[in-house]
Amino acid sequence: MTQQHSSTTPSASADARSTTPAGTPTDAPAGPSADASAGALPVIDLSLADGSPEDRLRLHDELRAAATGVGFFQLVGHGVTPAETAALTAAMRAFFTLPEADRLGVSNLNSPHYRGYTRTGDERTGGSQDWRDQLDIGAELPPHVPGSSEPPYWWLEGPNQWPAALPELRTAALGWIDRLGDVAKRLLHELLTAIGARPDFYDYAFDGHPHLRLKLVRYPGTAPDGAGQGVGAHKDYGFITLLLQDTVGGLQVERPDGGFLEVPPMEGAFVVNLGELLEVATDGYLKATSHRVVSPPGARERFSVPFFYNPRLDAHIEPLDFPLAHHAPGATQDPANPLFAEFGLNEWKGYTRAHPEVTRRHHPELAESAPAGPARS
Repeated sequence: MTQQHSSTTPSASADARSTTPAGTPTDAPAGPSADASAGALPVIDLSLADGSPEDRLRLHDELRAAATGVGFFQLVGHGVTPAETAALTAAMRAFFTLPEADRLGVSNLNSPHYRGYTRTGDERTGGSQDWRDQLDIGAELPPHVPGSSEPPYWWLEGPNQWPAALPELRTAALGWIDRLGDVAKRLLHELLTAIGARPDFYDYAFDGHPHLRLKLVRYPGTAPDGAGQGVGAHKDYGFITLLLQDTVGGLQVERPDGGFLEVPPMEGAFVVNLGELLEVATDGYLKATSHRVVSPPGARERFSVPFFYNPRLDAHIEPLDFPLAHHAPGATQDPANPLFAEFGLNEWKGYTRAHPEVTRRHHPELAESAPAGPARS
């Protein structure tokens, strides 16, 4: 999906904190200078990373402000071309116009790895029905059936399902995973630099086979019962999410006062949010923010492609070493949704809760111990 023009094109907020000439933030607490209550998300230009020292300083100031404030921003200057975007969106729309029998032929109910097509209403967030259908795709790998001494999250590693009638979908989707994986890695390095950490601090967690995932999502209008939950409010578990959305809108980000901020589509931009692992790793200095999608009115459709930049399933996420760690306010705690340092435990919990029918069919021993909880965008 191509991004489209926002009714307001905000300029990126600058962090009120000063920096040293080298670009390392000075000893000052995180503040809400990029707060969602300002009325629009910051816009971050990643191409500044290739500019002058002053450009890089500006990039890091703006990244730090957004990541410690709202935890969401619009990303431009990422290098993904309109042609690359068009190839993916054309394949996605073609998938959703396939006959239902073709889509159900790659149903995630066939997959112990939670890959494939989910019918409208079969995914849940917070125990409530999400009104959308989608195709879950990840890196193409052979199945990893966990042994008796291995954690069950290895079930999440395995092959995708592809509709035979649409061979171009495989090429477009796997190419998108590779392309956005490069963008997200670069963005993570710049973000860590912005808070004074080593840019490669977490490279170890992505060595080998990182758990990169994307969803092709369609919101088919309002549910017959009038409920407006396209997807319920939740946070993402991993490191960074890059969202491509169409022109319809409906994404909302939670404000500090509990209300929600609309995120109008912006042409050429990805909407970026930080995941809970980064919040926990920085003890709350970086912020993961709840977000949701409100169903489009009537029978109008909305399309989006969230890409999840996640580490290896068995990666143990160490606390980040950075100079302002002593100013971190503490990560958000949710007793109903505990987070683990081992990424795969969080991802497994999320998928087993969000897709109870898949869990019951392929992992019945876990079904009774998978209470309803947040899913991913």
